[in-house]
Amino acid sequence: MSSSKYFFFFFSTLFFFSFPRISSRVTVCETLYCGGSWPPVRFPFRFKDQPESCGYAGFDLSCTNQNQTILTLPHSGDFVVQDIDYLEQTIDITDPDDCFFRRTLQNFTLRGSPFHTQFFGWNFTFFNCSSNVTNMSRSWPISCLGGHGFSVWMTPSDYREDSWPPPSCRATHTALLPEMSPSQSVQLSWSEPSCVECVARGGDCVRSDSSRDVECLINAPGSIGLFYSSKKNGGLPRSAKYGIIIGVGIPGLLCLIGLSCYLCGRIRVYRRRHNPNTQLTSINISPQRSVLAMGLDGPTIESYPKTLLGESRRLPKPSDNTCPICLSEYQPKEELRTIPECNHYFHVNCIDEWLKLNGTCPLCRNSPDGSALVTPSSLSSSSSTSLSPSL
Repeated sequence: MSSSKYFFFFFSTLFFFSFPRISSRVTVCETLYCGGSWPPVRFPFRFKDQPESCGYAGFDLSCTNQNQTILTLPHSGDFVVQDIDYLEQTIDITDPDDCFFRRTLQNFTLRGSPFHTQFFGWNFTFFNCSSNVTNMSRSWPISCLGGHGFSVWMTPSDYREDSWPPPSCRATHTALLPEMSPSQSVQLSWSEPSCVECVARGGDCVRSDSSRDVECLINAPGSIGLFYSSKKNGGLPRSAKYGIIIGVGIPGLLCLIGLSCYLCGRIRVYRRRHNPNTQLTSINISPQRSVLAMGLDGPTIESYPKTLLGESRRLPKPSDNTCPICLSEYQPKEELRTIPECNHYFHVNCIDEWLKLNGTCPLCRNSPDGSALVTPSSLSSSSSTSLSPSL
């Protein structure tokens, strides 16, 4: 398999195994209504016939035949849901019989539920009075608790007055009441799970399929989705941290390894194409021994004969009227030096500098007596010998 095909196969396999797992780790449920009426029901609330992952524990709702949305509190019974504010995390409930006061006198409690509410800072006392009582100071009639021939009034328990209560009234109950609106609706709130930040950013809270962890799905145009933890204590849960490390670190490392393999393969192919005979050349061709000629020493050079040119500038050979080194014609009164073995003439200064560096004749390349022919091996051996300490 070529490097490019391997690279394509590697990333295709990586994407195939990564994306389905990312998309299946959470369940996104649609918003539902009871017969199309308000309020909308979505996470953390769910209807009882929806998958458990669509909601959170204690947030189960149901519908009546009249298309009313019902919240059932563990120790207080059923209540009609009037409104749900997902940004403020509040839910408004009321009594199905429009008499929340009766429910409070029947030991209304939020124990066992994820909700809490505000209560008045004092107790109220309920009085059963005869129907002739039509007005009482700092008291309010509770029409839904009254009946034929009697009425029920409510007053703060710390209220004291000489004429209170009237002779026709008797106290029946004392209770701590939740704060309620004139229409007898009570607002409950929840803090866990916290989705305020998610909703404020236009996202939807979702629940992980494998745990109770809550995450935020932001459906931005052109994006797959952005998940972040919405746990109350802040920070990512341990499972989310492990998921990020595994989901990002390992694929990133595999991508780096795959890219390195691909580049190495391309480099090898490039080298083979541009240097096909490199290996054969290095095996079959042995290096030749190179011969170096060392320069001559000063006394040897000075032993070569000198000639002082006269006015006629005559030399034994008519063609020897130019110095082969500097290519200048000889002039009268100039000194020339001759190499004895070949009888070639040169300017004294030119040939002396030449022979100090090279022991051969510049014209015929013959080595005069006194020069040394050496090879690189002999140079290294002689150098090591000269550097070794004498015993």
